[in-house]
Amino acid sequence: MKLIPKIATKVIYELWPMLTLFIIVLITIRTVYLKTNNKPFVLYKELISLCFVIYALLLFELVTSTDFHSFSNNFIPFKEIFRYRMSSVLFYRNVIGNVILFLPFGFFVSYYCKLNKYYYNLLVIFITSFSIEIIQSMIGRSFDIDDIILNLIGGYLGYVIYVLSGKVLKYYSVKLRNNILLNVILFIVILILAYIIFTLYGVFL
Repeated sequence: MKLIPKIATKVIYELWPMLTLFIIVLITIRTVYLKTNNKPFVLYKELISLCFVIYALLLFELVTSTDFHSFSNNFIPFKEIFRYRMSSVLFYRNVIGNVILFLPFGFFVSYYCKLNKYYYNLLVIFITSFSIEIIQSMIGRSFDIDDIILNLIGGYLGYVIYVLSGKVLKYYSVKLRNNILLNVILFIVILILAYIIFTLYGVFL
């Protein structure tokens, strides 16, 4: 358990300049946009946008900058997935890790595109994951069809979370806009989620 805070702290220390810059830019743009267009300020929506920026930066930093070189491509579905023992570290890192890393992406895609059909979500996930694998094969890493399959699973789970949370927010949307206490609680929850994202980034790096 002591390893988790240490990893999260290390990741934050290494990436804080980039994250700080993007957060400042995003907040500035959103503030100007809301002010000039007379749009209402909804805290949970703004926090979701911030979390998306942080997540996207961490995700693409991870898949393009990891110091890992492999020239063994895999085009056979489930070949790599079934190669690991379920109790092994590699299983949690390469199988569970690929699912978890794309779970937030599936949620954010559904949220911003207002997707009500899961296959649209999977299409975006597939294009993104396939592009990542192609790029990785061009920078010294490998193309793995199983990574795409696992990313699709994670993306679908993110879609399910979006649908379930949408039903909750639909009921509480007015309260969330007008109740300071609920906004503070949601802010704390999102901070915890952001912390978990940092931690997972460090664990699966």
